[in-house]
Amino acid sequence: MTISTRQLVAYAHVADVERSIRFYADLGFSVADRVAPEGSTTPVWAWLESGQANLMVGLASEPVDPTRQAVLFYLYYDDIRQTHAALKALGHDPGEIRFPFYMPGGEFRVHDPDGYVLMLAQS
Repeated sequence: MTISTRQLVAYAHVADVERSIRFYADLGFSVADRVAPEGSTTPVWAWLESGQANLMVGLASEPVDPTRQAVLFYLYYDDIRQTHAALKALGHDPGEIRFPFYMPGGEFRVHDPDGYVLMLAQS
């Protein structure tokens, strides 16, 4: 029997689900689903999607320490320069666009509100 994974979705623990929803909206994500405890409108979990990209964010049970985030998220865009400029215009602080041998279309780094490293790239 061969095992075949159908889909992989990252799940990030965050300090504030609403804040993460707003941040990832600037990267083109929309909320496909959210869960709030009974009697509350504040979500504790959300499913975000943009094209074929999916991300779950859930309320962390302990404080989130940006220095301990050990995952890199790669997000791919059709025009890395335009994406970089759009994020700057929205008030974010994207890093310099670099063109390493493995990413000739360019890539740059940005941190989400909880310190996760996002590598935005054009392959």
